[in-house]
Parts: sequence; structure tokens; C-alpha cells
Amino acid sequence: MISNKKIQLSLFAIHIVFGTLLNSTHAIELDEITRTVTLEESGKTIVLTPEQVKRGKRLFNSSCAQCHNGGITKTNPNIGLEPESLSGATPPRDNIYSLIEYMKDPTSYDGATSIAELHPSIKSAEIFPKMRNLTDEDLFAIAGHILIQPKIAAEKWGGGKIYY
Repeated sequence: MISNKKIQLSLFAIHIVFGTLLNSTHAIELDEITRTVTLEESGKTIVLTPEQVKRGKRLFNSSCAQCHNGGITKTNPNIGLEPESLSGATPPRDNIYSLIEYMKDPTSYDGATSIAELHPSIKSAEIFPKMRNLTDEDLFAIAGHILIQPKIAAEKWGGGKIYY
């Protein structure tokens, strides 16, 4: 028969092993500087909450990563989600509000043509069902995720095939 002491030691060992594994898999806590992103074209910034960061990552992975894994654009690898590409678009898509506007009604990189029938968006939610239930709060979180990734993944974000 197993003694109570052996059972207690076994349970303690299990607790230590699983506790260590669980703690090692928690998301890295990002500081305020990392969570600070540009809100609007004027340059005003905002600090995303840890909840917005987690939500943005989850939503990006479920709604956007199929075509933008690692910040690349599978259909056009020359234009990714890295800061240079975002700021070079017309209008620039390098802030929360402009990314939200893009996710609602996307246009070509030069801004001249609507691409809502080609790119998932709120406007084309009937064609792209994943977009149907996204709220403005969801779009805000996704935009925040896109803007903090260069701070986290550095050159890997939008780096293309050499990294992914």
C-alpha cells in the first residue's frame, strides 16, 4: 500500500513539473513602450492594454494569418505589413485608424481602386465570412497587433520567405 507521504510527494512533484511548464508557456508581458502605437495620422499615440494585445493576436491569427502569416502578403510578397510598406501606401496605413479603415473598405496600394471583392473586409463580409462578426473593437485590436509586431519580431515581421 502506498503511504500518504508518498502520495503527497508525488502530487508535489507533479505540481512542480506542471507549474514550471505552464509558467514557461505564458505570453511575455510587454512593456508600455512596446504596447505604444500610433493612433492616427497626426501622430497621436495610444498604449494598448495587455488584453487588447492578446485579443489582437488571437483575432489576427484566426482572421488574417492565412494570407499574412509573419506579416507577409502571400498574394504580393513585395508589399507586407512591415512599417515601410504600411507608411508607403496611399493613404498611409501606419496607424490604428487607417488600418481599421482599410479593414472596413480595402483599396489598392496606391489607393485608386477598391479591392473589397478580393481582400477580406467588413464591406465584403458576405464573400469572406470570417469578417462578419468582427466589431470595431476587434478591428482596433487587430490593427494594434499589426503595429506592435515590428517591435517584437523586428525584421522577421514582413521579412518573407527567408524567415517563414
